[in-house]
Amino acid sequence: MTIKESWLLPEGIDELLPQEASQLENLHRKLVDHMGSWGYQLVVPPLVEYLDSLLTGTAKSLDIQTFKLTDQMSGRMLGIRADMTPQVARIAAHKLRGNADVLRLCYIGSVLRTLPEGQGTSRNPIQLGAEIYGHTGPESDVESIELMLDLLKVTGAVSSCALDVGHVGIYRGLAAYASLSDEQEQDLFSALQRKAAAEIDSLLSSFQISADATAMLKALAELNGDHTVLLEAKQQLAKAPESVQQALTTLIQISEMLAQRLPELVINFDLAELRGYHYHTGVVFAAYRPGSAQAIAAGGRYDDIGEHFGHAQPATGFSMDLKKLVTLLPASDSEQEVIGVLWQNDPELQAEIASLREQGKVVVYQMPGTDISTTHTLIKQAGRWQVTETGTQTRG
Repeated sequence: MTIKESWLLPEGIDELLPQEASQLENLHRKLVDHMGSWGYQLVVPPLVEYLDSLLTGTAKSLDIQTFKLTDQMSGRMLGIRADMTPQVARIAAHKLRGNADVLRLCYIGSVLRTLPEGQGTSRNPIQLGAEIYGHTGPESDVESIELMLDLLKVTGAVSSCALDVGHVGIYRGLAAYASLSDEQEQDLFSALQRKAAAEIDSLLSSFQISADATAMLKALAELNGDHTVLLEAKQQLAKAPESVQQALTTLIQISEMLAQRLPELVINFDLAELRGYHYHTGVVFAAYRPGSAQAIAAGGRYDDIGEHFGHAQPATGFSMDLKKLVTLLPASDSEQEVIGVLWQNDPELQAEIASLREQGKVVVYQMPGTDISTTHTLIKQAGRWQVTETGTQTRG
């Protein structure tokens, strides 16, 4: 590797420079405190775990995204977390079991993925999220959505956003009703995600399923829009099994709650929205900036997540890439006050510098023979150390 190449980062791996890093740290504290005001307790899972713990249950879908290595102490396989949600579920099921009927946890930390989740996305995001354990009703889904949108507002990275809402139980129930094989279910799933109408028609024609099943599965690609789509779906999917009817009822309840609590929110209900299909079990949702096709935050329900940790329980939550949000923030226009002082060994000066720093001021030593750009200067006048406004560049 040449000297020039040694400075390159792997594809999809990124970093933050001083201004963005400072914004990130400020947001970190602000958002954690805000989640705390909603009753969410912060947990800090480890960066690596035994692989069989990281990839337990529905988290097996993260296998291809997980970097793996051998633990030199135990000889067992370790995994670097690709998602913190399964770790938090382990903590909730094993370490905090019985603490409360409804448990609210939040987290923030770096994750690492073998592949980007989408075009132009990072493989080393900083994941922030919140989860509710122990409640099955739509109220906890609505709380998750409200908190997610509230946090996006607090970041200042987006002035407005739209919400997409779906329910994986609808497609899952219709696939079971049609007795689709695993391969057929996956092929149709892929076509529905792309809204590929011609491909959907071709697949359904080749499946040799009932006319009712064909009509309902075909309808999914068109059932998206505002809350009126849910009433239309009730009619078009009238012959669907009870699991599908219950999923539609849940979406209607969520629609009514959100309309009352967030009347200005633009919501699109998409019954072919299958984000996290192999992981989620119910409602799924995602927030988008106007004009963007990439979600800036997403979540959903994943009941029985703790089953493989010895305590199955309902759960719902969301996550977002805080590092991505920081890159959307406008650059700060205000110049930070920086006090410069010539390097010298003076106990009185050192005491004054310590006092200024305790007050939250930034004091920077000017090294001998170097330039420094500051807004203020600490100099000795009339026998006292005083801060004066300079805004000039001097050389020591």
